[in-house]
Amino acid sequence: MKFTTKTEYGLVCLIHMAKQGADRMVTIKKIVHQERFSHTYIEKILQQLKAADIVVSHQGKEGGYTLARSPSQITMREIIEALEGDTFHIYCKPSRRKGIVCTHFSSLCALKPIWGRTKNLLDDFFNGITLEAIAKEV
Repeated sequence: MKFTTKTEYGLVCLIHMAKQGADRMVTIKKIVHQERFSHTYIEKILQQLKAADIVVSHQGKEGGYTLARSPSQITMREIIEALEGDTFHIYCKPSRRKGIVCTHFSSLCALKPIWGRTKNLLDDFFNGITLEAIAKEV
C-alpha cells in the first residue's frame, strides 16, 4: 500500500472544503495560495474528484468547487479509490499480471488469500473514516 501526493493533496483540498461548509465555494487559487501547491496539479486532482462525484465544479467569475454531498457521507476509501484507483493493489488479479515481476500466477499461490484479506481489512477500515471526521482532527 502506497499513497501518492495525489491522495495527500486531494485530502488537503477536501478538508478545506469541509471546513468552509459543504455549500461554500473554494477556489483552486485559494488552496494553491494557502498550501503552496502547483495550480496545474491541484486542477488535475480536483478533476479526478469531480469524475468520482466527490466534488462539483462551478463555472464563472464566482466559480470554484464544492463538495458533492455532506462530509459525513464521503469516505476515505472513496477518496483513495478516486485518486489512486484502489486502497490496496492485489497483483494476483489477471488484470494486473501484465508487466509485473511475479511469475506465481497459478491458483496455488499462497499469498493470494492474504492479499485479498488485507484489501478487505483496509477497505473496511477506510470505509469507517469520513471526511467529516478527518476535518475535525485537523
